[in-house]
Amino acid sequence: MVENVEVLIASGEMPVYAHPGDAGADLHSSEALVLAPGARALVGTGVSIALPDGYVAFVVPRSGLAFKHGITIVNSPGTVDAGYRGEIKVTLLNTDADTAFPIEVGDRIAQLIVMPVSRATFIPVETLPGSHRGEGGFGSTGVAPSAAEGATR
Repeated sequence: MVENVEVLIASGEMPVYAHPGDAGADLHSSEALVLAPGARALVGTGVSIALPDGYVAFVVPRSGLAFKHGITIVNSPGTVDAGYRGEIKVTLLNTDADTAFPIEVGDRIAQLIVMPVSRATFIPVETLPGSHRGEGGFGSTGVAPSAAEGATR
C-alpha cells in the first residue's frame, strides 16, 4: 500500500512524478547556466518545502542525465530535513571531461524522494555483537560470487 503524505510547498515549478509508481518527483532548474567539463555548480530549483516531523526528502540524480551526459549530484543523496524551510538547491557535477552541459530554466535536473525516517537511540557498549560480515567493507565481498557461493549473492 502506498502511503501519501502531505508536503507543504512554495514553488515556481511544482515537482511532478513522471509515471504512476515512481519514487522520485522531478525537480526543475530555476536558472540557466552552462556546466563546463569537470565543473560543479549549485543550481536552484525554486522549491521550498515543509515536511512533517518523521519525514525526510532525498535529492538524487536523474539516471538519464547521468548515463547520457555524465551529470550527477556531488553529495547524493542530498538530505532535506523536516525542519529546513529554505530553497532546495542541487550541487550538480559534470563528469564529462570534454563536453559542457547547458541547463535551461525548467530543465529536470534531479529527483526528490520523500520517505519516513526512524530516530535512533544510541546505546554505548564496550564491544559490539558479532555478525557474519564482521568488519569487512569497501570491496571485501569482491566483484563476483565465489564458486562456493554460486549465484545466490
